[in-house]
Formats: sequence, structure tokens, C-alpha cells
Amino acid sequence: MDIGTSAVRAAVVEPGGVVTHERYVECLPDSPAAGLVEFDADAYAETAIEAARAVLSEVGSVSGVGISTQRATCIVWDRATGRAVAPAQGWQDLRTLGDCLVLAADGLRFAPNQTATKARNILDAVDPDRTRDLCVGTPDAWLVWKLTEGRVHATDATNAAVTGMAAIPALVWDQRVLDALRIPLGSLPTIVDSTGFIGDASALPGAPPIMGLAGDQQASLIGQGGVRPGDAKITFGTGGMADVCLGTTPPMAAVRARHGTFPIVCWQRAGVTMWGIESIMLSAGTNVQWLRDEMGLIATSEESAAIASQCETTDGVIYVPAQLGLGTPQWDYGARSGLFGVTRGTGRAEIVRAVLEGVAHRGADLVEAAEADAGISIDALRIDGGMSENPVFCQALANASGHRVEVAPHKEATAAGAAALAELALGTYTDWDEVAGTWTPSRVVEPTGPLDRAQWKRAVERAGHWYEDLSALDF
Repeated sequence: MDIGTSAVRAAVVEPGGVVTHERYVECLPDSPAAGLVEFDADAYAETAIEAARAVLSEVGSVSGVGISTQRATCIVWDRATGRAVAPAQGWQDLRTLGDCLVLAADGLRFAPNQTATKARNILDAVDPDRTRDLCVGTPDAWLVWKLTEGRVHATDATNAAVTGMAAIPALVWDQRVLDALRIPLGSLPTIVDSTGFIGDASALPGAPPIMGLAGDQQASLIGQGGVRPGDAKITFGTGGMADVCLGTTPPMAAVRARHGTFPIVCWQRAGVTMWGIESIMLSAGTNVQWLRDEMGLIATSEESAAIASQCETTDGVIYVPAQLGLGTPQWDYGARSGLFGVTRGTGRAEIVRAVLEGVAHRGADLVEAAEADAGISIDALRIDGGMSENPVFCQALANASGHRVEVAPHKEATAAGAAALAELALGTYTDWDEVAGTWTPSRVVEPTGPLDRAQWKRAVERAGHWYEDLSALDF
């Protein structure tokens, strides 16, 4: 079960990562005001469970359930009724930005996309005295609760580590943080391994055991066989996230490193934690959607490759994709997208190619930052997400990064990763080497020549600090 930001998906996965049956349902969040991103948590879970039931009706039964979910979104529900007591606050929601700034002045650093301040915001609204018997959790914990019909309240280490409420590297709930935010320890889920028996999904036919649990980016890494130190993947979806597997040595703290990456838990198994780092692009596929929906330069996202292929180069045009600001390595929330080098001769094809190359340049930024912060050299980039199907983009990524690009056989690798975690617990796979052996890219793209990274960096400087007040924000 793959529970994303804009859709839910249930898939039957055979050993080796082969998807045989699938049900996909769009489930878009609401934006009732600028900066707010929320959704009906009850409807969200019901949609996911119905998708799973529909797939199970086609195959009869499965050996186990693996779950991957969007991370850091906050849901609060009544323990007795099992119903959400307020709209879920999505990870993109910025309503607690002011709270983060106030808490930073008191020495507590949170980003508005983490769960911690969202939990306090909801609790303050529905239970100001903290007298109600409520559960607080991220979407993985919510789905586990629903699937086990209220018998299990659990989250795994990959999800807990990005909430802002877990102590790093101990991976236990940080009582100092909970006291500061007035979040009752008893409301939080138990932190469990990413692979292992969690509970029986009695809400599904046959009550298959839940055996795997991970955040979506970690599941994507595992689904692309990225389980050895040095393995790396980038998912190019709405945004872009690069994840690199490092090893079992824990980070000193859960803070942003010099080049803008963050430590993550790749997975936890039998108490052994695999650590990694993550670098983030705030907008990726949304730039292609902008070409389609607002600019009308392409009819479909898929058409962008054909239009871009009408010219061999952008003729000096550079596009900086910063619709929501720049993430790693700059973390400039006040930066905005820009087209540079446009002339009277610039046409539709050059602009479309510039947008694809701009996202590719940002992908190269993520790789360079990860290599610098980790002190390693990445051999090849494994990629998935919607943009991985675009051949012009894939070639631009190889050229901008100077790395071989290996494209996942499925557009979304999260389901394969969630299944692999369950299969480890079920004994289908005996060790991580067998999971690594499942990786077979659909195609490999080698660099054919460099893109102009020096000109790119000049364009990024010009796109930065467009809104100085936002650029001054740091989390």
C-alpha cells in the first residue's frame, strides 16, 4: 500500500519487485487558504483500504502487507471512536511557520514541514487542556491503526526520525520536545522496526499480517535496490528528493549539514539502523505542469520530450525551477523561478528544453551536495517518479551531473520497496543482498557532454532573494 500526497495506490507485488495487479485512486489535499494544505483523514484511510480490498478481490490473498506513506503529515484522532478530530495537516502546510520562529528563539529548532508543531497546533485547537484520550501520528501510524481496527498504534523509525519529536540517534521520543510542545507521550505511537510483524490487517479480507513500514522516500530507495552504502536514488515527482545510503554509524544530530542535506533513517531491522542523507528540491514535476496548465506550451506532460527534441540546445536560455523557493543546497525560501537568456529568437522548443534542463541542473545540485556532505563519490544515479519517463530530461540529468543514470522499471518504486520490507520479514528474502539483486533498470543513460554548470550557478544567484523576508527564514 503506497499512500502519497496526491493519490493512494494498492499493488500486488511478486518476489523480484514485479507488480501484477494495481489500483490507483487520486486523493488530492485541500488548500483552504494560502499556505494551508490539509485533507480529510478518515476519507483518506477509507480510500486506501478500499483500493486494497479491490486489488485483493482480484488475487484472493497475499502473504503480507507492506506500507509506504507520505512523511511528516500530522493526524490526530480519538482513541475510542477511531475518527479524526480535525483535518490532517499536510507536510507542505505552513500554518505553523510563526510558531517555528518563536520556538527557535527559545532554542528549539523545527521546520514547518515537520510533524511536531502541527501536532501542537491541532491539539491546542481540539484539546487545549490535554484531557482527551487522543492519538497523534503520521499517515503510516494512522493507516496501521485503521488496518488493525484500533489494536495497534505504531510508526517505524524512518517516519519517526523526520517528525522533529524523536531524539537522534537514539530514535526514541524526545521528552524535552514533548514537554515544550505539550504533546502527551501516551498519545504517540510505538516506534518499531521497518521490517517485522506489526499487526494483522483485520480490515482486509484474510487479515494478512502487516510486515513492512517506511516513509515513501526510503521505500523508493529500497525499491530501487539502494541498500548498500553509497547507493543513491532521486525521485522526481511533485518535488525531487535524493537519498543516499551511508551505513550504520549514526549522525551526531538531526541538523542540516553544511551543504544543505539532512540525516535520515533508511530503515531499521532487528534493532540495527541504516543511516543516510537526503537532499531536497522543492519543485520538480510542477514545472512541467506549469508549462502545460498555465503557459499552454505543451498539451500533456509527456509531450514535453517531443517539443524539447525540436532543438538541440536551449541556445543559452536557462530556467531556474524555484516556484516554492530553492532547497538543497541554498535553502532560500524567497527565491523564485526565472528564465534567463531569452532573445527574440527564443521559441517554444527552447523554453520547454530549458525547463527540463533546469530540473536536471537542480538534480545535479542535489547530487553534489550529498557527495560533499557525505564525503563520498556516487557511482550511478537511480531515478524514479513521473519525470523518469522523459528521455530528454534523463539525458540532461546525466549530462548535468556527469553520472550514469539508471531508470527504474516502474515509474514509482515505493510499492516495490514496501513489498521488499514485508518480504524480508516473511523470509522471501533472507538478507539485503537479495534485495539489492532485484534491481534491473529499464534503461541506462550515459553522459554525452556537459551542460554549462557555471552559467547555471549565475542564474541561480539571480533567482535568489527575490522576496527578502522569506529568504531570511532559516529552519
